[in-house]
Amino acid sequence: MNTVITIGRQYGSGGREIGRKLAESYGIPFYDKEILKMAAKESGICEEMFENFDEKPTTSFLYSLVMDPYALGYNATSFDMPLNQKVFLAAFDTIKKIAAEGPCVIVGRCADYALRENENTYNVFIHAPMSFRKERIHDQYEIPMSKVKDEATRMDKQRASYYNYYTSQKWGNISNYDLTVNSAILGVDGTVELIRRAVDLKENGGSTTVSAE
Repeated sequence: MNTVITIGRQYGSGGREIGRKLAESYGIPFYDKEILKMAAKESGICEEMFENFDEKPTTSFLYSLVMDPYALGYNATSFDMPLNQKVFLAAFDTIKKIAAEGPCVIVGRCADYALRENENTYNVFIHAPMSFRKERIHDQYEIPMSKVKDEATRMDKQRASYYNYYTSQKWGNISNYDLTVNSAILGVDGTVELIRRAVDLKENGGSTTVSAE
């Protein structure tokens, strides 16, 4: 197993759980929010900033944040670009370093774009009908069913805005991924197995592009 697997996902589709189980099945590292801690440590930017900007759209408010640069670990030359861009680039560099260390599973954070020149990367996008997602969101986050759809829509728009802004590509566009999967069809475990088969085919010289809807 030499492949770095990136996973983009609709909110409530089970993408994070699928990614974690996939990593466990291969015995390789799994990265989600762990990337934020690593990027903060390596860049010297406080972790709170990574959490504030994590997969969130850029707004004029974020651009105009007024804060003490030295408290954030910045020096006087650090403001040659907006803070949100410096945070993104730090996470971007961390993703590249993680991938260089060997096979792993990375969820979200434009990892497919960050590793677009890495031949050992396999990019997956997980989606599902709202009916499937609503049940998962309600059960996992205890959000009232009457508000689940609005929350799912809000989170998807947030992730799409973040991805589209930093990559100049369209979030969820099938041309950006090697595999797109409707997780409602096979469930979490079945989707894990499907991704494994696709990755194994890739590593054994089979087709590098598989689509399952």
